[in-house]
Amino acid sequence: MSSNSHNDDRPSEATTPPSFWKSRTGVALIVAIALGGLLLVYEHRIHILGSDWIIWLPLLVCVAMHFFMHGGHGGHGSDGDK
Repeated sequence: MSSNSHNDDRPSEATTPPSFWKSRTGVALIVAIALGGLLLVYEHRIHILGSDWIIWLPLLVCVAMHFFMHGGHGGHGSDGDK
């Protein structure tokens, strides 16, 4: 009998690397993009608020949220409770 027989009882666990967006680099990128977006909106607020884009902005935000947030439950056509 070998001395390593107790290690053979455990199933081998494959470790997967963390998602890029959950890594330190991904979080820093998200913060930088958000900060850049806020500064861009702040610097151009007169142009944004003074134009006809303000009417279309809620619709564009809804479409963007629908597009980016479908990753959490599998998207269209899949059963989320399986």
